[in-house]
Amino acid sequence: MAAPDVAPDRGWSTAILVIVTLWCGLLLGVSFLATPAKFLAPSLTLPVALDVGRHTFAIFNKTEWLLSALLVAAMLAGSRRWLDLGLAVAALLIVGAETAWLLPVLDLRVGTIIAGRQPDSSSLHDLYIVLETAKLLLLLVVTFVVARRLARSD
Repeated sequence: MAAPDVAPDRGWSTAILVIVTLWCGLLLGVSFLATPAKFLAPSLTLPVALDVGRHTFAIFNKTEWLLSALLVAAMLAGSRRWLDLGLAVAALLIVGAETAWLLPVLDLRVGTIIAGRQPDSSSLHDLYIVLETAKLLLLLVVTFVVARRLARSD
């Protein structure tokens, strides 16, 4: 049986590109399209929209952990390029901060609103948007760098 003509680094780079592209698509779809769109639906009350969002982001957060693990594993098994790994770790740190601190605090605020009370004003939602944007930019840079590397290796 002949060995495949795909270099191991190219195979891992392709896997990295698939993972990062999928993550970017999910991030765009969940955080930047579906979430704002749900608040435009006049039939959804604010508490219902917030509750749906809370559940959506809980599931998405678990998905991001899976994608993070797959991405880091592919990077460590493959080329171990420091730029790619550094950018991926930065995105992973954002997911970690969202998981450990920001999402639980935002969930408490949503719970307060669902209970019919008004929480104190906060810029936490704006911070979440900034972190999601930063994560997307990091992942897009990884996508560009890996895609460019693959294109050069043709």
